[in-house]
Amino acid sequence: MARQNNDLLSNQVYILVISPAMSPCKTGFMLRVLRLLFVLAAQSFCSRRNLLLENLALRQQLKVLRRRHPHPRFARSDRLFWVMLRRLWSGWKQALILVQPETVVRWHRAGFRFYWTWLSRYRIRSGRKCVSVKLRELIFRMVAENPSWGSPRIHGELKMLGFDVSERTVLRWMSKAPRDPEPAKRWAAFLNNHREAIAAMDFFTLPTLTFGVLYCFFVIAHDRRRILHCNVTKHPSSAWVIQQLRNAFPYNSAPGYLIFDRGAGFNEEVVCTMKSFGIQPKRTSFRSPWQNGVAERCVGLATAAGMSLTT
Repeated sequence: MARQNNDLLSNQVYILVISPAMSPCKTGFMLRVLRLLFVLAAQSFCSRRNLLLENLALRQQLKVLRRRHPHPRFARSDRLFWVMLRRLWSGWKQALILVQPETVVRWHRAGFRFYWTWLSRYRIRSGRKCVSVKLRELIFRMVAENPSWGSPRIHGELKMLGFDVSERTVLRWMSKAPRDPEPAKRWAAFLNNHREAIAAMDFFTLPTLTFGVLYCFFVIAHDRRRILHCNVTKHPSSAWVIQQLRNAFPYNSAPGYLIFDRGAGFNEEVVCTMKSFGIQPKRTSFRSPWQNGVAERCVGLATAAGMSLTT
């Protein structure tokens, strides 16, 4: 019985060993599959190689073209292509040769402006009607002939004349009315004739690293644009300004005229102190920085220099 079992086991092993050799169909199928895989790998390698060689050839031709034409012109379709490619491909900058990436960004912005300009080419007027030239000239004439009239009085006069206009519109056009040039000419003549006896004072602010504000006070002479005195504080007041004037003009060295603006620090106490020094105070008009041009120019230069240092 044991011998029969051993014979059966040996027969099974023999069948398993020689079974592949006895099935030529399966062997041919496997060989065909291996051949197909090899052909596909070779073709993919060749296609990859051809693609790389083609890319190299195109890039070499582009370099030659760039040497011959360093500034080629792109058509609108070319610009649209690069704008769209910029949105779809993150590596578009590495493939860009003929122009800079900033140029493509500028094309995109120009297209954005052109698109919205095209959409708004047909504008529908809304709101109030425009003020006619006749009405504007009438408002300017009333302002020139009646300096003491305000917008309510001129608005009432226009209502009586039959003009349908609001008081706010009258006020807006009153501010645009041409002014009399004579006062400006007289002020310019005053500055020119008394240059040696004129000084000006003003404040300007500078930010600090701790997000604070410093108030810089200075006094400048008109004759040689000399800074007579300057100081800095965090809390400017009229008493502090008076002390700075005492420091700026010791021993009867005060100028004949001192120009200043309508700042809150230049109140009546400061004006009385100027008069006690023998100085004639000259306060500038409302919203007229040009009347204190020397000090305003110094403020602009000092502010620009201070901001460049802080940044």
